[in-house]
Amino acid sequence: MPIPLRADFDAQITRAAAKQSNYGPQARRLLALAATYEGATRTEAAKIGGVTLQIVRDWVMKFNALGPDGLIDRKALGQAPRLNGSHRAALTAIIESGPTPAIHGVVRWRIIDLCQWLYGKRCPDPTFQAMT
Repeated sequence: MPIPLRADFDAQITRAAAKQSNYGPQARRLLALAATYEGATRTEAAKIGGVTLQIVRDWVMKFNALGPDGLIDRKALGQAPRLNGSHRAALTAIIESGPTPAIHGVVRWRIIDLCQWLYGKRCPDPTFQAMT
C-alpha cells in the first residue's frame, strides 16, 4: 500500500507550484507527484521523474512533511568541527605569527607541524590547551 499524498494539495496546486519554481529538479519532482494526484501509479510517476520507485517514495515523504519546499535539495550537514573556537583562534594566531626557527624547529609551517602543535606533541605555548 503506497503512502498517501497530503490532502491539502491537489494536482492543480502542485502543477502551479512546479510552474512557479525556479529550481528544475523541484519542478520535475512536483510534476511527478501531480501525476499521482491525477491517478497515475507510482511506477508512472517514477518514469515521469526519471527515477526509481524508492526515490518517489522519498519524495512523497518529504512532500508530506514539508510541502513543495521539501523537494529542494539541501546541503548535507557533514561532520561536526573538531576544533572549538579557542583552538581556531590559537591556530590562526600561530599561523599569522609564523614559526621561529630557534623555538619551533622549522622555517615554515607544514600541516604536520600544525597538527602536532594542535595535539600537544610540540607546543611552545604553555597556555594553550591541546586537543584531547
